[in-house]
Amino acid sequence: MEDDFEYGSAEDPKFSVARYEEMIRNKDQYFFDTQAFEGIIDYYMDKNDPIKALQVVDYAVSQHPFAAVFYVKQAQLFAVTNQFSRALESLDKAETLEPSDGDIYLIKGGILGNLERYDDAFHYFNKALDLAENPDEIYLQIALLHQNKGDYEKAIQCLKYSLEQNMENQDALYELAFCYDVLDRQEESIGFYKQYIDNDPYSYAGWYNLGNAYHKLTRYEEAIDAYDYAILIKDNFASAYFNKGNALVNMEKYGDAIEVYKQTFEYEPPGAETYCAIGECYEKLEQMDEARSYYKKAVKIDTNLADAWFGIGVTLDYEERYFESLHFYKKALELDRENPDFWFAIADARYKLKQLDEAELAYEKVVELNPIDIEAWLDFSSILYERNKLTRAIETIAEAIKNNPDAAELYYRMVAYLIADGKYNEALNYLELGLASDPRKHAVLFEYLPQLRSNKAIAEVIKNYMP
Repeated sequence: MEDDFEYGSAEDPKFSVARYEEMIRNKDQYFFDTQAFEGIIDYYMDKNDPIKALQVVDYAVSQHPFAAVFYVKQAQLFAVTNQFSRALESLDKAETLEPSDGDIYLIKGGILGNLERYDDAFHYFNKALDLAENPDEIYLQIALLHQNKGDYEKAIQCLKYSLEQNMENQDALYELAFCYDVLDRQEESIGFYKQYIDNDPYSYAGWYNLGNAYHKLTRYEEAIDAYDYAILIKDNFASAYFNKGNALVNMEKYGDAIEVYKQTFEYEPPGAETYCAIGECYEKLEQMDEARSYYKKAVKIDTNLADAWFGIGVTLDYEERYFESLHFYKKALELDRENPDFWFAIADARYKLKQLDEAELAYEKVVELNPIDIEAWLDFSSILYERNKLTRAIETIAEAIKNNPDAAELYYRMVAYLIADGKYNEALNYLELGLASDPRKHAVLFEYLPQLRSNKAIAEVIKNYMP
């Protein structure tokens, strides 16, 4: 018996696993102490093999029927395999054996929450709180339950309780940022993070979340300062480098952004999104060969990254290689059929390739998906006008105005089409609407129809609206 206990020692779990597998092969019965069984179960759980882990639990329960820990493990494994009723039954057995174990109630609350039995879940979380020495994790779980119910106010309250108990609970800090984001209360979150940092100035997560809040409010300089503090505290914090790069992009400092993005490679393997972001920076700098190189690196890592395929198409379009660009736009579209930017690029490429029927269809899709894209409406109507589909062009701009009543350029374009259709009085009405919306943009009318500069009636109307 002493030898059996020695073999099953938790100090050497690999040996316990080997001995357990030997027992299975030999169809024998060996004895293991509770720690050895726990190590074997954890080994299979770490290998993501819940079936074998459950088999070990059965042996463990048969040898140690009064050890609550094995019913808890069994419940966790049943939950992983979506056997929730059996998981709850196992927890009931564990509770009978060890009613003072708060983890039992915490796990039970989590399972009931997943089943949307919220009242029961809160009941067990509160029981876990009563027994907890370190309740920060339980407050976090209660907050997540409130999030699932859509009550972000109560979630914030619980997350603050969690952080009061343990300021280093990074998960609570990140979930708090998420709740503030959902409620669009970035200013309030900034106040909280500043107070948090006053109490813990070396919290890299606190500085990082402060940076993210500034970023969402387009206060990019302040965001970068916060990210820099996060990096100063934790120099291998790749996410802070990445978000700092994003802030620099928003400030149109593309060269600086590239350098910061590349710094992430010192601390984590290059990722497709980072390669794609670098490619976009080179694209903005009109260094298309470099841009295309990084976009290709991105799709090599992740063939489902639509933005990278699209980026390759943009670089080819810039070089007037429209047929090739169309190929890559289509690949992007296959991955994201509802992206209006992809449809717009395809429409433009089709137009440049003189594939006008296909261009029309693509523009129809753009304005269907994004009816506030003024440029798309203008381009769509322009193709119709060029193809002598004047009535459709007028109808299209009318629909555009319906969706964008404040866009002066649409009224000016309507003026041009109505004049071309001989409807001068109606055209003058639209001209006044455009001038009332934004008189400074009236020049776009003459860019489209330069001959109207000499039209006295139009000149007179414009004169009345100009300062």
